[in-house]
Amino acid sequence: MSKILVIAEHLEGKLNSATARVVSAAVATGAQAIDVLVLSDAPDAIAAEAASIEGVSRVLTVTRTQNAHLLAATAAPQIARAAEGYSHVFGPSTTTGKDLMPRVAALLGVAQVSDVMTVEGPHTFTRPIYAGNAIITVEAPADQTVVATIRPASWSAAASGDNAAPVEALDLDVELPTHTRFVELKQAKSDRPDLQSASRVISGGRGVGSKENFDIIFRLAEKMHAAVGASRAAVDAGYVPNDMQVGQTGKIIAPELYMAFGISGAIQHLTGIKDAGTIVAINKDADAPIFEIADIGLVGDLFKVIPEIEAALG
Repeated sequence: MSKILVIAEHLEGKLNSATARVVSAAVATGAQAIDVLVLSDAPDAIAAEAASIEGVSRVLTVTRTQNAHLLAATAAPQIARAAEGYSHVFGPSTTTGKDLMPRVAALLGVAQVSDVMTVEGPHTFTRPIYAGNAIITVEAPADQTVVATIRPASWSAAASGDNAAPVEALDLDVELPTHTRFVELKQAKSDRPDLQSASRVISGGRGVGSKENFDIIFRLAEKMHAAVGASRAAVDAGYVPNDMQVGQTGKIIAPELYMAFGISGAIQHLTGIKDAGTIVAINKDADAPIFEIADIGLVGDLFKVIPEIEAALG
């Protein structure tokens, strides 16, 4: 039976929702035990959140000043040491996870399985290739530790609240590199829902026309209590900052509702939204590729359609 170590991702003392999605993938393997590892300088609150996730057997904490910020260079050696005795090590396929988990795999001397979408067995997984145009089945060696990143958009979050897993402190005897240090974190602040975890997302593309015109997208999102996204074309044109980009080279999301205004639907963008519950597309071009995957499509001018939607919302 497998024993899985899940790496907790957190920021400013709060657990990233992607961690509960990774636990769901771990549960799908039929694991005998699922432990969550929290690296932090003050892990108590984060560990308590992790302990409440259904399916978690234990929460292991490592308290070090170097863990005040989760840097891949210093976290990977600790994870590799903590992974001794585990058959699998799972982390989220987020910006942080994509930086961290390959280092863990290298230290353990194994190949990483990336962007796991489904679990077919303890060592068999599916993942996307060719910008999501194809899905392949990957079989990891059964005699090696499986290091994998889990695609959060493909998994629902494990329930939280009823579980009460024990929390245990680990004292890892491992020397950490000193060539990498935390300097500063700059991130956008917004009162809107987080793009990667929001249940509703309103996105605009090149068809919005300008940075000033993008206000119409923001107003609709505010009225619908939705997060705001954008296509790469809109980001490259300077309409919005790149942290709002949705797609293969941006954020891969799976909201319950995704509304795309003025987005033609390049394959790289469609890769980022294909797991959404309902996709609504509004575009003046009846031949826009996004209509091929949209659940609801409307050929029309977004500057006329959005005011009508706002009026209908009251």
